[in-house]
Amino acid sequence: MAGNWKMNKTSEQAKFFANKLIHDLAGVNFKVILCPPFVFLSDLAEILKGTNLSLGAQNCYYERSGAFTGEISPIMLKDIGIEYVIIGHSERRHIFGETDEMVNKKIKAALDDGMKPIVCVGETKEEREKGLTFCVVESQIRQAFFGLSKDEVLKTVIAYEPVWAIGTGIVAKPYQAQQVHKFIRTLLGELYDAELCQKISILYGGSIKPDNFFGLMVQADIDGGLVGGASLDDQFVELAKIVSRML
Repeated sequence: MAGNWKMNKTSEQAKFFANKLIHDLAGVNFKVILCPPFVFLSDLAEILKGTNLSLGAQNCYYERSGAFTGEISPIMLKDIGIEYVIIGHSERRHIFGETDEMVNKKIKAALDDGMKPIVCVGETKEEREKGLTFCVVESQIRQAFFGLSKDEVLKTVIAYEPVWAIGTGIVAKPYQAQQVHKFIRTLLGELYDAELCQKISILYGGSIKPDNFFGLMVQADIDGGLVGGASLDDQFVELAKIVSRML
């Protein structure tokens, strides 16, 4: 379960909430990743050290250093103890113009510097209405993992996030999410092999709330959630309790 805080919280709020989560999630027996804004990462890396919570960044660039004003490289993140990085989130693609080629470069750069990418894919409302969901997702997967070995892909996590369900209050029906997750797993089996497609974790992201999470989590090919708004408050703890009861 990964919490994407997006552009929210102040420094004090971030530290207070991280400490609260350390207490409230102390007993969970599955991976929990917090992804706060860049400016809080150093402080939270110290706070989370030695706990069962992992830390992720929301983005990175694909160069290790250079004249790239405002960007952060994977090696900088790794240096302060960051383990995961979200790559290709729909907001990065649609607001900031990131392309599939850039996503591929970022994944390779993150892997080269020992980071674990959380790779996001998903279709827009218009693409779904035109029946293009599987075409879009297949294209994004193929381009994201172009040139990567099986061992490299096994170090990644995939997040299916239907763009039409992010921040809209609309959530994909469990069977809709399951269809796409199964499609992604089958595609990975074709691109690599059956072992990989069973080992890789595929998360669902898109207006996850405590009242819809169980229905998603019981689906055969949904391994967890990339949580947005509900990761900012006690709903995140409620979501974790749902997962705990299922294990």
